[in-house]
Amino acid sequence: MNAPKCNEYDYINFLVAAQTVFSTLEAARTHPAGATGPAHDAYTRLLQRLPPDSVALWSEVQACIDLSLGLLVLDDSTLDKPYASQMALVSRHWSGKHHAVVQGINLISLVWTDGNACLPCDFRLYNKVQDGLDKNDHFQAMVRVAKARGFQPAMVAFDSWYSSLDNLKLLRELDWHWLTRLKSNRQVSLRVGQQQAVDTLDIPDLGLVVHLRGYGMVKVFRTVDPHGNAEYWATSRLDLTEVARKAYADRAWLIEGYHRSLKQFTGIEAGQFRLERSQRNHIGLALRAYVRLECHRWWYHVALFDAKLNIIRHAMRLYLLQPWLVLPSTA
Repeated sequence: MNAPKCNEYDYINFLVAAQTVFSTLEAARTHPAGATGPAHDAYTRLLQRLPPDSVALWSEVQACIDLSLGLLVLDDSTLDKPYASQMALVSRHWSGKHHAVVQGINLISLVWTDGNACLPCDFRLYNKVQDGLDKNDHFQAMVRVAKARGFQPAMVAFDSWYSSLDNLKLLRELDWHWLTRLKSNRQVSLRVGQQQAVDTLDIPDLGLVVHLRGYGMVKVFRTVDPHGNAEYWATSRLDLTEVARKAYADRAWLIEGYHRSLKQFTGIEAGQFRLERSQRNHIGLALRAYVRLECHRWWYHVALFDAKLNIIRHAMRLYLLQPWLVLPSTA
């Protein structure tokens, strides 16, 4: 059997350097070996050959994080695929970007953050039609894996979509504190047997300790977003102050910047692959490309945009030394 002509690092480095075109054909065209390098079919075979899991991502990112510090944040994002009619993993999902249900691939990420860096530790792709797993199943699987890997986060933060009783009880079982938002109609009580929706409570600025139906005692907070809409937060930390809650919430918000950066700088949405395995591997390698960009930003204080642009600047300097797109001399 012939040795592979390219490996995962060739593709990752291509995704780091590429600016607008993210395809196996472009990866082959930009390979340093030029015409003697791997053809685009070699990259296609690479994406079908790799194991489609998050083990390789964890093996690279674990050296960059402190297991005993920081937050774990879990959220999902829709990778837009508006014209994909025959592509695996594509279905209809709610998009916060479009504020509508759109066609795409749903990426569920577990990230670690210390308030500065935001690094993915695990991910899943929602595909309930094929694997029968809903988002809460993926939540619990990733949380259990994180516990086995030795994480001891100060807090686990997630959106109201993942605030089911089973998820909250699992975190309590793992002895992890959590912070989440609640739907306005979530049932709580101040007195035994007197259930009421959380939005009917008179919640002081310092928060209020209540009994969450089916779970136990939690502390709830009421905030108002810039549009005037009330939001309800809950935590297992009964001694949590409003100042600390806001600090944790601000850190958890970094996952939104993570989603934007993934889409803008790694070409994660640009994988034009019909096969599920190829699509999964493209997404996994794009996440590993992001880890390189984010660590570079963290260590050297260089924005992701500038890190990508510096690659182009270097190429422009080489071109300007000997430009070849010139007009014939008229002398």
